[in-house]
Amino acid sequence: MVADLFDTVPPATTAASGNRPLAYRMRPSTLDEVVGQSHILGSEGSLRGMIATGTLPSLIFWGPPGVGKTTIARLLASETDLTFVQISAIFTGVQDLRKVFEAAQLRHQNGQGTLLFVDEIHRFNKAQQDGFLPHMESGTIVLVGATTENPSFELNRALLSRAQVLILDRLEARDLEQIMSRAETQMGRALPVTAAARDVLVQLADGDGRALLNLLEQAFAWTDGPVDVPALGNRLNRTAPKYDKSGDTHYNLISALHKSVRGSDPDAALYWFARMLDGGEDPRYLARRITRMAVEDIGLADPQAQAHCLQAWETFERLGSPEGELALAGAVVYLALAPKSNAAYRAFSDARKLADQTGSLAPPMHILNAPTALMREAGYGSGYEYDHDTPDGFSGQDYFPDGMKRPTLYTPLDRGFERELSKRSAYFQKLRDRKSP
Repeated sequence: MVADLFDTVPPATTAASGNRPLAYRMRPSTLDEVVGQSHILGSEGSLRGMIATGTLPSLIFWGPPGVGKTTIARLLASETDLTFVQISAIFTGVQDLRKVFEAAQLRHQNGQGTLLFVDEIHRFNKAQQDGFLPHMESGTIVLVGATTENPSFELNRALLSRAQVLILDRLEARDLEQIMSRAETQMGRALPVTAAARDVLVQLADGDGRALLNLLEQAFAWTDGPVDVPALGNRLNRTAPKYDKSGDTHYNLISALHKSVRGSDPDAALYWFARMLDGGEDPRYLARRITRMAVEDIGLADPQAQAHCLQAWETFERLGSPEGELALAGAVVYLALAPKSNAAYRAFSDARKLADQTGSLAPPMHILNAPTALMREAGYGSGYEYDHDTPDGFSGQDYFPDGMKRPTLYTPLDRGFERELSKRSAYFQKLRDRKSP
């Protein structure tokens, strides 16, 4: 039976849950009890609107671990009178999926819907993801998938087109404090730690509610409190993050690193880079953000910057930690000392805005291909000048839609390699002015 294979555990009673983990006992019983995610669970949140209208589409929850994806899915099933079935893409094979779908079809025939929650849905391959489609379309299941990876990259386009993606945020400090207070109420006593150690517990959880509850369960077992910060680090067998009293967060640190690179300060950049590694940050996340800095802030002022970052990233993948982190540190120094330009970044942003404003304006007829006689008779390609056949290798024709005033989107700066690009841009503009009627 499917019920024997997959998680359909009902809410625990007080007697049954007495010896269960704190995270289990703290599980919310209504959506109102869920901590955080007010952008989807608040009075004006998208999920509230779906429940109010009685139409729950298939959903993809995208967010970091420990932010409530499973809990919200379970409560959604309760709110909409759907049978909740939970599977994990890690442990579920084709035969298991077939049993799940067969059981859901039987419920559907008997007038009962099924909310199928799929944890780590991005781990299913393309064929397995395609297997959900007919059951979603027939209404046999309401799919709620959970993923920590970007759905745009990890899920099939066909599956995404049939589901709504909701982004769940990492829990903020105030959310974690609320969980801590609820845990004290559940346990019937205060947490045996000092106020400073309490703040460190929040920092150690790093936006992960489940991680916080696991830490709290350890702390509630201590009988010789209040435990201070040094003792906390020893007892939890992990180093407390070296955050100052202002409580710097993950996002504060990556912002500090990025702005230090943008400000051409290699010493500060290395400091923040080291702080993040020391705090347990994933070096792959740092490699991705460092590469983004090369694209956004160095750009064409030093075209080698992107290649340098990608090479450092590849070196890390081959060497691993800690040796590979030196390659990433070298990339940080290179970017900090590289000439800076966001001209291409701004030009692309302006181009996107212009494309949105001008809508569906067609390209001018002279640059349209004319592979058939009918298209040639209609004027496709008429008047096009092949640049290679012109004396300067430059025709100077207008490639924007007819009637649209030519904009200037990319203005290279007088820095680094963009000095050369500025000369080239000015040269072509001079030829364009000379050739224009």
